[in-house]
Amino acid sequence: MGGRMLKPVEVEVLNSEYGKNFVKFLYVRREGKRHCIKEVEVCAHIRLNEVKEYFHDNNKDVIPTDTIKNAIYAIAKQKGVQVIEEFALDICNHFISSFCHVLYAKVFIQESPWHRLHQDCVPHAHSFIFAPEGIRFCEVELCRNDPPVIFSGIKDLKLMKTTQSGFENFHRDKYTTLPERKDRVLCGELFVKWNYVQCTHVDFDCIWNTARECVLEAFSGPPDCGKYSPSYQKTVNDIQMLILEKVPQVDIIETTLNNIFYEVVDMKKLGLPNNKEVLTPVEAPFGTCTCILRRSKCLEVQGQDEGHEKQSAAWTHRHQMS
Repeated sequence: MGGRMLKPVEVEVLNSEYGKNFVKFLYVRREGKRHCIKEVEVCAHIRLNEVKEYFHDNNKDVIPTDTIKNAIYAIAKQKGVQVIEEFALDICNHFISSFCHVLYAKVFIQESPWHRLHQDCVPHAHSFIFAPEGIRFCEVELCRNDPPVIFSGIKDLKLMKTTQSGFENFHRDKYTTLPERKDRVLCGELFVKWNYVQCTHVDFDCIWNTARECVLEAFSGPPDCGKYSPSYQKTVNDIQMLILEKVPQVDIIETTLNNIFYEVVDMKKLGLPNNKEVLTPVEAPFGTCTCILRRSKCLEVQGQDEGHEKQSAAWTHRHQMS
């Protein structure tokens, strides 16, 4: 199994980013008696213009990950944290502008779902409730001399409807045992991620809230009658199409639905009927489906092709590096 020792010139470095993960903190903005909070978890990575530390035991250009952590705290103090996409961009800009040998910065942030507490419909000045109805996250990538690429998204959003869902007329072979169902519980954990046609003058809060409302609307349908879902795949597509329709700033959208299956408990041995009133969740294995859509009309807009292709390339790069 032995062989000669390779030289650095005989290999190619495809990626050498490094950084600090899970930098967690609470930011409190005090406006008199009224307080606002953001609790976030930050992962920040950078890429240097050389890799001397890998091949030549030379650390002189290496910015310690502890420095990266401290810079995150300092930027929060100096600039505040109001919109996570803008805070992520502030972090990226710090490393690109402060260090001439940093070629690339990438920041992932997820926000804890704290909401202002209301008492008798009156918003409290400084009290909050943890309500995990989907986790907001973002990811910003910045290369020197290039515009930023910004992703936003929702994860860990669990939704359920107890009817208006089925799965029929699917492919069968000798291994198929799944019965067809015209009426079933549809429950899923959703992950939705998107980027933008352009990243300037974007109201990230408004877009995130609108996208979340689109997810809820497409999944559930009208409140009085709902909307039939013939498959998890069709539900994913309905979500994506509604977001693209209502949020013109969105360019590419990825949606994953992890199926949480509920099985009707057999109560015949107990001498009891069970008309789908008692069900038990099947945690594993679980089905999943993912689709990524791109707004094709952007390709037809003269003068936007180059920027659009950079966005698509960044998306592809992100998936290759995941």
